Amino acid sequence: MPTRPLRVLVVDDSALVRQVLCAIIDAQPDMQAVGTAGDAAAARSRIAALAPDALTLDIQLPGMNGLDFLRELAGGPPLPVLIVATPTEAQAQVVQQARALGACGVLPKPRLGVAQGLQDEGEAICQALRQAVQAAGRVRADAGPPAVAPAASGPVTGRAPLSARTAAAAATGGRGWRGERLIVAGASTGGTEALLHFLAQLPPDCPPVMAVQHMPAGFTRSFADRLDRHLPLQVSEAQDGQTLLPGQVLIAPGSHHLAVRRGAQGRLEAILLETAPVNRHRPSVDVLFDSAAGLIGRRASGVLMTGMGRDGAAGLLALRRAGAATYAQDEASCVVFGMPREAIALGAAARVLPLGQLGTVLMQDLADAAASG
Repeated sequence: MPTRPLRVLVVDDSALVRQVLCAIIDAQPDMQAVGTAGDAAAARSRIAALAPDALTLDIQLPGMNGLDFLRELAGGPPLPVLIVATPTEAQAQVVQQARALGACGVLPKPRLGVAQGLQDEGEAICQALRQAVQAAGRVRADAGPPAVAPAASGPVTGRAPLSARTAAAAATGGRGWRGERLIVAGASTGGTEALLHFLAQLPPDCPPVMAVQHMPAGFTRSFADRLDRHLPLQVSEAQDGQTLLPGQVLIAPGSHHLAVRRGAQGRLEAILLETAPVNRHRPSVDVLFDSAAGLIGRRASGVLMTGMGRDGAAGLLALRRAGAATYAQDEASCVVFGMPREAIALGAAARVLPLGQLGTVLMQDLADAAASG
């Protein structure tokens, strides 16, 4: 059985840094950001609830600084901790103190807005976490990942090239569903694994899928590549004007909103927008959901999964009002029950389901609708 992903908790008082670090970690095929915390109190709670394999820790935290929190952690069960600090904080004295308290290392925070620096420093952070966890022996080969459909248990081998997969799916017209259909999905914190599990439940000839995962620019392509390696579907970062085809999954680029429009030939196609952030996000789930609701209404299926905040809740409501089938992930299977909870509170979700049932039930609903005419 393959080694399960290395589960990392990100602790930093900056929401932007938390988002960037989560994106860096989630872009790795062997790692998963299982949660975040902005202060020591929240970190204590997340450690108890999530049992991470390692954590990244900021020096400057409200209420208790990182070194004091590290000292507190030293009195509990062993937990690899990597200090991720600003260059001014990562001085020799701090490094010595951190190591004396048990930190596995001190590395600089990624330079936001500097693409190459972000990539290089991100790789250094991930490698340091791997080495620390390996040394601690916390991730066992027999632990196994959470339950997931067989298609997602490892990289798909011996399959056709992308062009052949696309052509074959288009030729089938889609088993169990009729006419023009579209699946739109959105997620944030915890969503990289949730999307993998959801997509693994879809057949190779499923309706086209458009998905938004909150990630900064530069990481969505590697995330899409990771999904493509693990699924029988064709997964790629969306391109402007790209025609939507059965068996295809388009991931919103980290710097653009993703929406759907009707092209010159009357077929559905993706459109990328550089308009202002919505709900503080670009890409925004609401932008995708609203466009699907307005363009194809009841022929869409909307899925909102784990994530912090409310992005996607209003859009899922717009989809339901337009006659679309709407689904939300239940609290028990969410890493963060924020976005789905907001949608449920609005009455936007016709069905609330565990992650392991979302895709299966959605496809059964499409088959039932086709059978009933």
